[in-house]
Amino acid sequence: MSTPTRITHHVAGRTWDGPVGRTSPVFNPATGQETGALDLATADEVGQVVATAKEAWASGWGSSSLSKRTQVLFRFRELLNERKEDIAALITAEHGKVLSDALGEVTRGLEVVEFACGIPHLLKGGFTENASTKVDVYSIRQSLGVVAVISPFNFPAMVPLWFVPVAIACGNTVVLKPSEKDPSATVAIADLWREAGLPDGVMNVVHGDKEAVDALLTHPDVKAVSFVGSTPIARYVYETGTANGKRVQALGGAKNHMLVLPDADLDLAADAAVNAGFGSAGERCMAISALLAVEPIADDLIEKIKDRVGKLVTGDGTRGTDMGPLVTQQHRDKVASYLDAGVEAGAELVVDGREADFDADGDGFFLAPTLFDKVSPEMSVYQDEIFGPVLSVLRVQSYDEGLELINSNPYGNGTAIFTNDGGAARRFQNEVEVGMVGINVPIPVPMAYYSFGGWKNSLFGDSHAHGMEGVNFFTRGKVVTSRWLDPSHGGLNLGFPQNT
Repeated sequence: MSTPTRITHHVAGRTWDGPVGRTSPVFNPATGQETGALDLATADEVGQVVATAKEAWASGWGSSSLSKRTQVLFRFRELLNERKEDIAALITAEHGKVLSDALGEVTRGLEVVEFACGIPHLLKGGFTENASTKVDVYSIRQSLGVVAVISPFNFPAMVPLWFVPVAIACGNTVVLKPSEKDPSATVAIADLWREAGLPDGVMNVVHGDKEAVDALLTHPDVKAVSFVGSTPIARYVYETGTANGKRVQALGGAKNHMLVLPDADLDLAADAAVNAGFGSAGERCMAISALLAVEPIADDLIEKIKDRVGKLVTGDGTRGTDMGPLVTQQHRDKVASYLDAGVEAGAELVVDGREADFDADGDGFFLAPTLFDKVSPEMSVYQDEIFGPVLSVLRVQSYDEGLELINSNPYGNGTAIFTNDGGAARRFQNEVEVGMVGINVPIPVPMAYYSFGGWKNSLFGDSHAHGMEGVNFFTRGKVVTSRWLDPSHGGLNLGFPQNT
């Protein structure tokens, strides 16, 4: 057993050299081995980092030219693309997801960087000449100052990249607090910002737990907070941040449904259910966890899913497996507890993920794909966001019954319909009360030039991530009304010739 590596804050372009107080262990989920010791910041230390970010904004970045910002963004984009395999390896080592999933995560984050490279166009204001006689009106958007990003464990690279590039492009400085479970990827990415030429103090990483989060939510110099996590914490972040005068976008949990109509291509639907339900071990807010099969197709669809699940290999994500471990032993045990709860409630356990063989060494935090049939809405396996590789099938009798289940759910993050009927698909996209909709697409994550976010208990605040909503969130508008007196028409005599 090697000594765990110290993982600490990244502030003003440098590794934090302050004293070590409390620490938190970081594990390799595939082996169960403790690989890192993470420094946890005190409220005073968070205050020092915020002060550094505020100084960087006031001393130049907030008033920097758009051409300077885009030069940094383009260089950062190239560096991230060059080092994406290295970042992916860090994600797999601490989160556990397979390398292909980790690389896909970085690639999706790159799309937001590329979107932010267009910031000169995105920040163009409006202009109206002669709104009144010789009076012009125009609008501008300006940066906020210091903004905080609090990101989750399930996408340690992609979720910060939803926010940080847009915030920086808009002229803000950033304090990022990543998850304590898999922090190394964010530190590595922060170092790429420095290498890209970003001035010291513009991008900072501070590690911590609730003490650090509360310090960011209440600090008077933090102007905005972006958060992704569970719904209870999202609500807490939103309420605490707004009570302290901040604008907040807090993306919460999900219970995503996939509605399969009888005319759907069942092979396509089965492939989609497996990929969307078990990719990244189900630890993603866009995972499909509830499949609504409109009879009479349920038996055939379940058999196709069962066949595909039987061919999946769960194990160490560095070995070319299909699915890796869950992020911690505690989370693995919590997810596994739902299997007993589902059986006790009367659901049929078609595939038990506890019975699989795992391709790994050591005591990893594994649970293979699990499939339930005959789930009903009152069961905990349906009501709760399990956040693991557990797919529940509910048999419904009609489109209307399935739609009612989706719309009555307290979450509204993502959903999908599988059908070959264009009329049904169009009706679904208009009637479903969910923020992101897929039509024969199981994970409808928008491209970076659109915005990501759900409805109901999946979002607290008015702004979604990235896209133009992200640009508007990280800037504030100002409208200028101006009139310049013309000395040739009775204005002030400034000594100019009449025809000037």
